[in-house]
Amino acid sequence: MFLQMMKKGILLLCVLLTVSCGEYQKMLKSEDTGEKYAYAENLYNEGVEEDSNRKLRKALRLFEQLMPQLRGKPQGQRISYLVADAYYQVGDYLLASFEFERFLQTYPESEKAEEAMFKMAASNYYESPRYFLDQTETDKAIVLLQTYLDTYPDGEYAEQANDMATELRIKLEKKAYEIAKQYHKTMDYKAAVVSFDNFITTYPGSPFREAAFYYKFDSAYELAINSYLQLMEERLVEAKEYYTAYRKYYPEGEYGDAIEASLDDIDARLQNF
Repeated sequence: MFLQMMKKGILLLCVLLTVSCGEYQKMLKSEDTGEKYAYAENLYNEGVEEDSNRKLRKALRLFEQLMPQLRGKPQGQRISYLVADAYYQVGDYLLASFEFERFLQTYPESEKAEEAMFKMAASNYYESPRYFLDQTETDKAIVLLQTYLDTYPDGEYAEQANDMATELRIKLEKKAYEIAKQYHKTMDYKAAVVSFDNFITTYPGSPFREAAFYYKFDSAYELAINSYLQLMEERLVEAKEYYTAYRKYYPEGEYGDAIEASLDDIDARLQNF
């Protein structure tokens, strides 16, 4: 009994899929613009509601057939937005960004302009790679998110845009910090001091700021104790100045024990000069 019911269910599903596919193929060949547009928009709505990439991509194929015919007509604005949003919904963010940009250029006064501007920026946000890769897309996304925030400071997506921009800025900071840290790791301490100093100046509010202060000191300390004797005293004094800077900003910092041990060694070495 159960197997029979399953077979009937599968058969019914196959029939429905066949009918559905047949109808879709008919629409692809149809020259009835109104009927095709209504069918495509219905597919789009179902795709969004059901989170169905298959339906959204089918809708996109129909929309792309319709766009040349509807350009300049009342439905042209609507279909231009739907194409961009369908690409956005399926996660094809490069094309989504391009289509949203084109939509905004063509229909800057549209009631969908704010949403389109945010989704264009968000598309670039989603294309931002991991921190250690090239960050061109990250830079572009930050600019677009800031443009949205400047244009719609109290907009519907302002809080989300702020969060995205903050996350991307931290990603850039992490890349800059890790570059400086790599100099420290490879014992290129002179370059590390310069790199951490630049980082502190460029990113004063960074969550990596305390670590940068510490590793700037530690790089200077390692540079000093591994120097020729005639350079050591000056470099020890310089490292001690970086210790003072760290303690000024982070009197209870997490690197306290390590930095105090290094300071004791600096003081002991300076007594020999």
